[in-house]
This record gives sequence, structure tokens and C-alpha cells, in this order.
Amino acid sequence: MVSTQDNSHGVIESLQSEVGSFPAPPAFAEAAQFGPEIYDEAKADPVAFWAKQAKSLHWHKPFTQTLDWSNPPFAKWFEDGEINLAYNCLDRHVLAGNGDRIAIYWEGEPGDKRAISYTELLSEVKRAANLLTSLGIHEGDRVAVYLPMIPEAVISMLAIARIGAVHSVVFGGFSAESLRARIDDAQAKLVITADGGWRKGKVSPLKPAVDDALAIASDAELSVKNVLVVRRGENDIAWEEGRDLWWDEEIALVDNEHTAKGFPAENPLFILYTSGTTGKPKGILHTSGGYLTQASFTHKAVFDLRPESDVYWCTADIGWITGHSYVVYGPLANGATQVIYEGTPETPNWSRWWEIVERYGVTTFYTAPTAIRSFMKQGRAVAQQNDLSSIRLLGTVGEAINPEAWLWYREVIGGGSAPIVDTWWQTETGAIMVSPLPGITATKPGSAQVPIPGISVDVVDDNAKHVGNGNGGLLVVTQPWPSMLRGIWGDPQRFIDTYWATFGDKYFAGDGARLDEDGDIWLMGRVDDVMNVSGHRLSTTEIESSLVSHPSVAESAVVGAHDETTGQAVVAFVILKRNQTVINDGDQASAILKAHVGSQIGAIARPRQIIIVSELPKTRSGKIIRRLLKDVAEGREVGDTSTLADTLVMQTISDKIK
Repeated sequence: MVSTQDNSHGVIESLQSEVGSFPAPPAFAEAAQFGPEIYDEAKADPVAFWAKQAKSLHWHKPFTQTLDWSNPPFAKWFEDGEINLAYNCLDRHVLAGNGDRIAIYWEGEPGDKRAISYTELLSEVKRAANLLTSLGIHEGDRVAVYLPMIPEAVISMLAIARIGAVHSVVFGGFSAESLRARIDDAQAKLVITADGGWRKGKVSPLKPAVDDALAIASDAELSVKNVLVVRRGENDIAWEEGRDLWWDEEIALVDNEHTAKGFPAENPLFILYTSGTTGKPKGILHTSGGYLTQASFTHKAVFDLRPESDVYWCTADIGWITGHSYVVYGPLANGATQVIYEGTPETPNWSRWWEIVERYGVTTFYTAPTAIRSFMKQGRAVAQQNDLSSIRLLGTVGEAINPEAWLWYREVIGGGSAPIVDTWWQTETGAIMVSPLPGITATKPGSAQVPIPGISVDVVDDNAKHVGNGNGGLLVVTQPWPSMLRGIWGDPQRFIDTYWATFGDKYFAGDGARLDEDGDIWLMGRVDDVMNVSGHRLSTTEIESSLVSHPSVAESAVVGAHDETTGQAVVAFVILKRNQTVINDGDQASAILKAHVGSQIGAIARPRQIIIVSELPKTRSGKIIRRLLKDVAEGREVGDTSTLADTLVMQTISDKIK
């Protein structure tokens, strides 16, 4: 399908055809918690709809005003209400008689395990809240959390929220420089870390990175008073008396009685940084009442949650927004039982995730397309060694999923019947914005499809004009939503300039999308990942999807490289499946795959160059860093690689090009 609109107005051409749609199994649809009428209710009065969802939470002081949009783009939701997020995630479930329900099945990479009930988790969070208070942390203070995926990570976040402080979780893969920049920007008083965390069979150093971060010279006066250290890796670490404290020793000195008080709904809850290691960090600020309203509703609706029987597993790290909303706050606010795993999917082998699914009877599984394609590369036999029949619902997050990976996921992991919810949202949106609702929406492989009830989005051109079905453009949010970011920490003008300057009254964060003939939404990647080839604006996502649809290809990444003739040219980096027998060498791959893209999409999308690689540059959360591939494709020195899971990948790719 090709757009015929004038590309000068920002319409992105969509050239790829679609696969069919898949309604939910009849039994699933009949038992689904929500029916189609929820869309009508939300559309009739979105503000009243969100007020109704908010009232399902516990409010220490009920709100009387739902939305204040008198000073856009600075929204206030439930402003006169008071709420405590930790109380909503723990106390109320225990008081309702569900204290014996397992909140977390935790598994460490070496194989150690814990089953933590809601009563036990509440007791530990109360102790941690008392510990934080004893260290001088009070309402509004910022605390940096730099931990692996261990129970203390969740406990720390909830304890910080319980006392009205603000957490800034920093992903454990970030460097000392990145950590220091975030500490300085937030002016954190305390850092919570561990002596190490298990990753790929080894203990990764965390406390040493904190020491290095706090030793870095900076224009900002160092705000950190204490470093609280969890014993995990049992490795030797440096120790600064008076500053450094062992978690287990300090928490033994406080009791487990703590009364949660309510805080204003617009009190800051967390800062989460989205920038890389260079430049000033961009601290996305989220507040409390609106955030929990949308995080809990979407977790319930998108995953058709049944807390009495479901075992839910989101594979995200707490260092990312998915870990905040769909590991900590959403599931626990809904009284869910969930799995948390410390390590990587391939340790000690590629069966590890599926062993965990079988062991705990996981019913709902939420992961990234990158992980799915990694499993495709290993072959279906790896997943089929374990019993996955407990799975009733699958989800994807982080980037658009190509139809081939979607279909493999449904067939191999979902037994050919589990609905898949393909979710679009961002750190800035706080919670899911676009997704099918299982049991209502007939799902389409590769499409996020429809806005969540109560959310209003559009696809527009550069002049803010609706592009119409069959065309691509810019994805915008046209009305305020409860979990929206409230700004960039300490820099309100940057917030306006970054997200609102393009259209003024519409939120735009840089994603392209297209509407199919039914009006369903297909994400096309970041607009800065759109290439301009001979005047045609083409999405890298669609070309990557075309490459992965070839039976020999496991994964691909496409960038636009400077070309004197066409302006930009398509350069593709491709990983072949381990057991494929069709393609023997790079020259053959180039010819076969160029022809494949040409036949699927059209000659305009044929790659100028196809490079066969063994790995792609990814962060530890699995996101491909395409800017590094663009550096290679355009012959520049490769930029900063400190956030890569494997920093040697780019050297290998660069050597291959040379």
C-alpha cells in the first residue's frame, strides 16, 4: 500500500502489505473482563471515565477535581486528593484478606529462589521505610536506586514511595559517568546499590561503579550522604566508613511497624532518565495519583488480569519504564502474582525462560520483540522442550514487532491460540497508550491497533492534518492522559520545547505511524529513523520487517546512510538463523535479500548494502542502537558504546566492514 499524498508535508510512505487478523478464542472472549462498551463509555466522557478508574484505588483523601488543564501542557490530575502508592500496592490487599497470596516468585540467575507473600512484602517494605527515615530521607527527597533484579529493588522503590520521597532508578548497566550525571541532576541524598548482581554466569560490579561515580569531579556539589549496600554477589568491595552501610545490618535495627500516610496526588513519585551518557540527562518526571490510575487500569485491561489465578511475568528490568509500570506498580496495585528473574534468557542455556514459565505456571508473558527474535534464531525446538500450556496471553513492548516474529510468538510460545497484545507507549507516557484489548480486538500481526479507552491519538502530517486511512505520518496524543509526564526535572522549558513545540496543542515525542485501511495503527519507528530515499520517506521498521520475513533471517537493523545520488540509501545489518541452509555467504545474501525486499516492498526500498553480522549493538534491555550502525555505514568513527550489553560488538562489525 503506497501513500499518494505529498511527502513534503511529512507523510511517511507505507509500502508493506499486511497479514490477516486473529480473533481471540471464543472461550477467552466470553470470559474477558471488559466488553466493547468500555470504548463507548470512555469516548462519551474521558475525564469521567478516568475518575471512575481512579476510584478503584484507595485514597487517603478522596479527590473532588479530576483534571486541571488550565495551564497546558502542565496537567494536574486528582490534585486535591491524597494517596499512598505503597498502601495501594500492599496494605489494602493484606487488609482485604489476601496477605497469603504470593506477590513475587523471585528467581536468581544462579538458581536461588524466593516466594514472597503480600504480608511478607508489606513487612519488608515497612522496615525499609523506617530505615530510610532513620537515614534522614523525608518527603520530596530523591533516592538513587542502582540494583539488579532482586527483591530489594522492588522493596526499595515501594519504601521510597511509602514515605513520599522520589526514586530515580538507574539501570545497572549504565556507567559510573551516567550514574553520576543522574545523581547530580536529581540531587540524590542516598544511593541504594548492591555489591554486585548476577549476569551471564558472572557477578557484575555495582558498588564499584557507585564508588567511581561519587569520586568523579563535578561542578555540582555532591548531595549523597549515604550508600546503602545489599549483599548479593559476595565480592570484595571498597568501603567508606560513615558513608557506606550494609542493608541487612541496618534493616535489622528497625521494626516492621509503619503507618502509611497520604500525599497529594501531584507529589513527585519518580524521575526516570532517558538520555544517553553524553549531554545533560533528561529526567522524565511522573507524579502519583494519575500515574497509578493509568498503570493499574491498563495492567488490568490489557492483560485481562485475574489476580486470583494468573501468574504474570514481565521480563523488563526496573531500570526502564516497563519495569516501573508493569513489574512494580501496575501488578502490585492489582494484587497480582508475578515472576521476577534476575538474569539473562540464555543463562545457563536458552531454555531458562521456558523452564521458569513451566515451573511457576506462568499464564501471562510480556517481553520485547528483540527477545522473541533471539529465540527465533535458536529455533523452536528450544522453547518446545518445556510445557508452555499454562500461557493464555502474550504481550510485546519496546518497539514495533514484525509480523513474522508475531506469528512465531503466537504459534510456538502461545500454542497457536494465545492472544497477543502489542503495546505502544513510552517513558514519557508512563503507561500503555495503544494496544488491542484481548477478547475485544481481533489482533493483527505487527499492529498495536487501537488507543486504550480514555486515550485520544491521531496520525498527522507536518501541518497537523489527519493523514487518512492507508497513509503514514506522525503519531500524536491529542488530549491529556492521567499518567503523562509532568515535565523534565528542573527544566520546564525543555519539556515544552521537546514534546509540545511541534504542534503546540498536541503531544509529539518523535514516533511515526501509519493507519491501515481499517484505521488501525501500525508503528513505524522513530521519525529520526525515517530515511529520505530519492524524495521518498521510508520507514526503517518496514524494511527490517521485510528482511526478517525471509526464512533465513533471524534479525535485522536498517539505517539510512548518506548517498550522493539518492540523498540517503538503505544499509541493512542482518543476522542469519543458526540452522538455515539457503544462504552460504555474504555475496549470495546480498543478492537474495535485496531481491526479497524489492519483491515485498518495491525497488525504492532495496538496500544498497547488506552486511551479515553475528550480533547487533544492543543495550542490556535489548534495544538496538542504530546510531552506532549509522556511524559504521557512513564511515565515521563509532560513537559512545558504554551502554551496550557487549561493547565488543561494534568492533567486530567495524572490522567486517573494513
